[in-house]
Amino acid sequence: MQIFGVDIGGSGIKGAPVDLDKGDLAQERHKVLTPHPARPEGVADGVKQVVDHFGWTGPVGVTFPGVVTDGATIRTAANVDNSWIDTDARALLGEWLGGLPVTVVNDADAAGVAEMHFGAGRGRTGTVILLTLGTGIGSAVFVDGVLVPNTELGHLELDGHDAEKRASSKAREDHDLSWEHWAAHRLRKYLAHVEMLFSPDLFIIGGGVSRKSHKFLPYIEGIQAEIVPAQLQNNAGIVGAAMRAAGH
Repeated sequence: MQIFGVDIGGSGIKGAPVDLDKGDLAQERHKVLTPHPARPEGVADGVKQVVDHFGWTGPVGVTFPGVVTDGATIRTAANVDNSWIDTDARALLGEWLGGLPVTVVNDADAAGVAEMHFGAGRGRTGTVILLTLGTGIGSAVFVDGVLVPNTELGHLELDGHDAEKRASSKAREDHDLSWEHWAAHRLRKYLAHVEMLFSPDLFIIGGGVSRKSHKFLPYIEGIQAEIVPAQLQNNAGIVGAAMRAAGH
């Protein structure tokens, strides 16, 4: 069974048909740049470009980098334009896609669902936290395999700032930090803070940096929870979006 998944990020919008039996992309993904400012109509046009690239005519699952309630309404928009807040994203995207059925889900929640079903969290019980490190920090929290939606742990306070402004992948690039310094100081401090609050059994590190985990994971010390890279890497959001669409 194939369903289309789209992952909206702060820098890019990417998507592909997903083979839900294998938990993998059925075709090579297509990506367009996220417009700046990332207003609803501009982003919706980007989603349309990605879907149209494949000539897709079925259900579409779409991730969004913020809190999503009832599979439709946007409540926060930290890394896109604030005009998204209170937008019915399901209705907007459905209109731009010519009436195709659309399901919208928080981006990290989608990635987490995919990792728990097909990837690094498969078969794991207890408390599992997936963190996507990219333009910001997304989070997905699972207790015995059950998702606690819209946790947004990237906005915890760290050193007087939003944590994602200190410990995200973009923060590493913006401050020209080495992988070692970023991991040993900023990322370790953030993980220690999250661990103090939730005492997880497992951290899964997702986002684009997951494919470079060998460059930074060895430098993270003093964390009791097991830390592993996401197995689906940066495709987890696309796969999770498709899974959510199939569920609806």
